[in-house]
Amino acid sequence: MRRVFRTPAAVLLVAVAATAAVAVATAGVKHKTATTQVCVLLPDTKSSVRWEQFDRPSFAKALKAAKVSSTIVNAQNDAQKQISQANQCLANGAKVLIITSLDAGSSIAIQQAAKAKGAKTIDYDRLIVGGTGSVYVSFDNHRVGVLQGKGVVAGLKATGKYSQKPVVAELNGGPTDNNSFLFKGGYDSILKPLYSKGTLKRGPDQFVPAWDNQKAQTIFEQMLVRTGNKIDAVAAANDGLANAVVTALKNHGLKPIPLSGQDATPQGVQNIISGWQTMTVYKQVPKEATAAARAAVQLLKGQKLTKNSFIKNKGKRMPAVLIAPLSINKSNYKVLFKEKFLKRSEVCVGEFAKFCK
Repeated sequence: MRRVFRTPAAVLLVAVAATAAVAVATAGVKHKTATTQVCVLLPDTKSSVRWEQFDRPSFAKALKAAKVSSTIVNAQNDAQKQISQANQCLANGAKVLIITSLDAGSSIAIQQAAKAKGAKTIDYDRLIVGGTGSVYVSFDNHRVGVLQGKGVVAGLKATGKYSQKPVVAELNGGPTDNNSFLFKGGYDSILKPLYSKGTLKRGPDQFVPAWDNQKAQTIFEQMLVRTGNKIDAVAAANDGLANAVVTALKNHGLKPIPLSGQDATPQGVQNIISGWQTMTVYKQVPKEATAAARAAVQLLKGQKLTKNSFIKNKGKRMPAVLIAPLSINKSNYKVLFKEKFLKRSEVCVGEFAKFCK
């Protein structure tokens, strides 16, 4: 899998500064009896509901079952707060940190602080580019983007727009998240050849700072203004961004257009069954969290890591556990209920109840 993400010089400066911040914060901390063996550092609550709704309980369950003491915290999209949380975990004796990165600089600083304390780190869901993690646990994120690109094309064909040289916009994830580039690389692998052939027209293409859904709505409304509402489909990187598109379309009195998503959130599925979103990508988060928890226990006990792949991280070969994603649309969304990822009562309520059959 190709990774084109580059860590800019500015981020490297942040890494140095963040490392210093960790060093200052840890200075003078006395050794205490370990109260935490594994620390899980979650990123935020705005980019997706998944972190608190699925990741946290899955980690708690898996680590409790392994009889490992743990601390699970959320940085609320504040890189300095995540550094402080990591520092506190290390002070409490944590020997494994599971990191969902907010940016490369702060995450590398956390890894360096962990190494100084004799602790191991796991790159969870997002690769820490240029980092020193022991293993990368995530989904096949390029494949996620491929499914999104195919979903947009399928939506255009279903609406009869495919043969009319439709304009396709791209609403990408946060520019400091390496996964954003993997998702984009995936859907671009489907869309770019069609742009080159003239089958599709390339529309506005923009990243959304911090995956912020409110900013995404503003960005998409600006896209509509610039194009005179001439956008026929959108490759949106997740369900939150997709819902920003839906809200903007409704605000402008426009009809639904082919639209991708990701995370299989209740809101995303509601948009699908009501005809406003074409598809989402189901990533079995409990499986991902359980795999990361297993890796943490293996590192804690000095056992051989379970892995199913390797990836390149700045030229280094890194062990990885990659989980296959699944495309979800109106025809198969009930698999989410069957596998107990979502409850029917979360989706089929209020105005959306009539769409569930």
